[in-house]
Amino acid sequence: MSKEDKKQEKLELIRHSTAHIMAEAVLEMFPDAKIAIGPSIENGFYYDFELPRSLTQDDLEVISETMRAIMKAGKDFVRTEVSKAEALEMFKDQPFKVELINELPEDEVITTYNQGGFTDLCRGPHVENTSKLNPQSFKLLSIAGAYWRGDESRTMLQRIYGTAWTNPKDLRLHLQHLEEMEKRDHRKLGRELDLFSLHEEAGPGLVYWHPKGARIRLAIEDFWRKEHYRNGYEMVYTPHVGKSWLWETSGHLDFYKEGMFNSMEMDSSDYYAKPMNCPFHIMIYNNTKRSYRELPCRWAELGTVYRYEKSGSLHGLMRVRGFTQDDAHIICTPEQMSGEIAETLRFSLFMLRSFGFTEFKAYLSTKPLAGKSVGPQEKWDAATESLRKAIEAAGLEYDVDEGGGAFYGPKIDLKVKDAMGRDWQLSTIQFDFNLPERFKMTFVDHDGQEKQPYVIHRALLGSIERFFGVLIEHFGGAFPVWLSPVQVCVIPVAAAFDDYAKKVAADLRAEGLRVDTDLSDSRMNAKIRNAQNQKIPYMLIIGEKEEAEGAVSVRLRTGKQTNGVPFADFLSQINEKIDSKEL
Repeated sequence: MSKEDKKQEKLELIRHSTAHIMAEAVLEMFPDAKIAIGPSIENGFYYDFELPRSLTQDDLEVISETMRAIMKAGKDFVRTEVSKAEALEMFKDQPFKVELINELPEDEVITTYNQGGFTDLCRGPHVENTSKLNPQSFKLLSIAGAYWRGDESRTMLQRIYGTAWTNPKDLRLHLQHLEEMEKRDHRKLGRELDLFSLHEEAGPGLVYWHPKGARIRLAIEDFWRKEHYRNGYEMVYTPHVGKSWLWETSGHLDFYKEGMFNSMEMDSSDYYAKPMNCPFHIMIYNNTKRSYRELPCRWAELGTVYRYEKSGSLHGLMRVRGFTQDDAHIICTPEQMSGEIAETLRFSLFMLRSFGFTEFKAYLSTKPLAGKSVGPQEKWDAATESLRKAIEAAGLEYDVDEGGGAFYGPKIDLKVKDAMGRDWQLSTIQFDFNLPERFKMTFVDHDGQEKQPYVIHRALLGSIERFFGVLIEHFGGAFPVWLSPVQVCVIPVAAAFDDYAKKVAADLRAEGLRVDTDLSDSRMNAKIRNAQNQKIPYMLIIGEKEEAEGAVSVRLRTGKQTNGVPFADFLSQINEKIDSKEL
């Protein structure tokens, strides 16, 4: 076992043990509480409770003090094996535990752990003694609602989240990391920078793009389209709804209906808002007889889709009900398939690097080991091997999820690491052996025979909404100049220089730059502070000397300032940074 693995194993022992101690402290405060589950998770732990009243932040401090006392008391964690009948008797007043015990096989050995004042149903392991836990190395962080077993029809519980570490220094570093994450939260920055909003009363999970957010989206989409044309794609546009026949044929009504919006009736037919773009692209393909000479077809669409996500799972831009996929389908011959996969992966990495991501890991999901799958084995083998070779040729670190593929084909998922060290799954390259069969797709090969093409789904950014949320947090709202909604703010030092400020702004707009001009009565320092708070990359300070010399004083959002820069020189510099997509 590596040093890092040993460290992680030790942390999991600490966190799991701390969760048990937290449960003991909660039961001391609320003796009639009902306890559910309390696992360790990445960077911490949680425990779910049914309590007689709602918890407050003040309660967390009381619980924490009780936990510290338990740790200092030096109680042993004692493991005991019990029968199912014994376990049911032991936890007869804990309905959530009883439910879990009843689901266990009759002959399974059941274990409990006790640390003096509390016994829990648990497989373990734990630290030997509560004194092994540092009372200054944990913190209870937050309270949240959680349905029992994630089911909205079940009891709503109160979940306490916490974090625990081996020493106070590591805890302090983690809390600083959490503080920085909070500052970067895309929901918080979305409000502060006036980028987007969500309106529960008008429909949860539906995004309203404000003018500044729309400017960034347009910059992303313009770059996306330009690069797709450059890489041999054609654009298509497809409807937002389709008759039930389409979704019956594609199989979505059989396999995905719970994730779709309800049907709407028109002209005695049921229509559904599209959850995917795929069937529409295939309808375009099947509109005419295709020859091998036309392949590959690379068709891309920024297509808005609608999926019914449970209200409890909605989260800012990261989990929504209406979103725009940067979707494409590649339809090719078997001979073209390996080359198309390699090129798609290269293109995906180029796009992600263009937005400032440099660390990647690939995940290869292969044919399900059991259960239903479609397509002959030779197709699965060829497709999987093409994915593997593409990953290895790109020099990417990767894991193989044996049997983890969808029933309709193997895939690659790409995860990127952001500025905070968090992993985000963005790009997907997915084979589909299901839709070509269901829609009877064919092409006439060079031997005159009709054959079935390969279909490759791919989304490079994932969805525009989620990708935008990731970008906000990655850059902390301080976007590179090519993406910034306002690239330059022109600030006259006094009203006497408003006309020159307007001229500078007009000249910048004529060059295609996104410009604001602050002609308010505020003091200059207040104007600068406001522009910095809005994370505008460049402020041009305009005064008597600048007007006389046809120059500008250039102030960066970092506070660095260069005076008396000829306007033409500034224009050349900023255009160079925009054209090169400097980050």
